[in-house]
Amino acid sequence: MTEQKKWEDMSNEMLLKEYKETNDQELKKVLVMRYVYLVKNIALKLRGVYLSFAQVDDIINEGVLLLMSALDKFDPGQNVKFETFVCKRLRGMIIDLARKQDWVPRSVRRRMHEIDEAYNELFAQLGRTPTDSEVAKRMGMSEARYQEAISKTALCNVISLDMMLDERESETLGHRLPQTDPEAQPEEFFQRKEMGEVLRSSIRELRENEQLVLSLYYQKSLQMKEIAKVLGVSEPRVSQIHSNAIRKLRIRMTAYMNGA
Repeated sequence: MTEQKKWEDMSNEMLLKEYKETNDQELKKVLVMRYVYLVKNIALKLRGVYLSFAQVDDIINEGVLLLMSALDKFDPGQNVKFETFVCKRLRGMIIDLARKQDWVPRSVRRRMHEIDEAYNELFAQLGRTPTDSEVAKRMGMSEARYQEAISKTALCNVISLDMMLDERESETLGHRLPQTDPEAQPEEFFQRKEMGEVLRSSIRELRENEQLVLSLYYQKSLQMKEIAKVLGVSEPRVSQIHSNAIRKLRIRMTAYMNGA
């Protein structure tokens, strides 16, 4: 049996294990072809972030180079799935590009800040999560105009949340003790555990449709148009639900990280 034929019958995990043991460059090409769908999925999901300064094909090409590098850097002994390992790095690559390009218009940043202010004031006043209509009224605009503003800040919220979590993780790693066992690094271990619990708790506080959209988008990797079909609503409506959910999570996580 030829190597190529043998590889066809092996799972991705088995191929990855063999590659780590042999460093066979032909096998690496096979693995790249097996995992290239991850690059395409992330590139299509976040295309709104980079279309002002790059094309989808350019991002996919950059992603394939990152995928090849990730195959060499991945350590199966860290008990993390390769898909999780590489997807995080692909998103990070696009976030870094967006940060360098300063893609967010000043008007969008200002509007996002105004929405956050109105939301926080109402949350403090009401003692609960304010509704969209309440926030819109606070801002002196119709709910339709408010939803339009939410849509425009959608990607800004996504990138802001990602940047915040990445920066917090980098900050934690910067103070890491020399041990390699996470449980032997008590401060980092408990910080990561606590942050995860806060994030999960914040997700549970979201509305049911917001939780569903996040689950379908991030866990099931469905596109917005596919989620729209599942929910029986328009694609712009799915985008609004997604943006609202991310904005709420960003506000909660910001409060947590600032010690509020």
